Amino acid sequence: MDSRQFNLKSIRPEITTATINDSMSADERFQNLVLRPIIKFQNDLLIAVFRNYIAKHKSVFYDLSVEKRIDYIENAIQKDMKLRNSMKGMLIGLFTVEEYEIYIQNSSALNKRMMNIVKQRLISNMQLFEKPEVLVAV
Repeated sequence: MDSRQFNLKSIRPEITTATINDSMSADERFQNLVLRPIIKFQNDLLIAVFRNYIAKHKSVFYDLSVEKRIDYIENAIQKDMKLRNSMKGMLIGLFTVEEYEIYIQNSSALNKRMMNIVKQRLISNMQLFEKPEVLVAV
């Protein structure tokens, strides 16, 4: 195993709840063995990227109800191609060459899985997107 492949795999967190069995599809296997660990590893970066996205879009996110914030996250992930491609790049960049070769065989379906997991992660970490408090000198 080359050092890049070894190093990439060694930094990924283990997801003990991920099940692997013979009856699952190749996409589901790839999702559980590759996508989930990489997305978990990149969680803090994905949150920072979305915070920046909120700030760059005039912080309208902060004025929304919880339901509308969920819609905002879903919409941003689905429709903003710049954001979507940036996040995909952060994840694909941590693939081994072998994983990338598997990925390109069915990238459309795997992208959908990838972005759904990212969306769920952002929604479940929504409390981290609260408006930063501004300190005022007295």
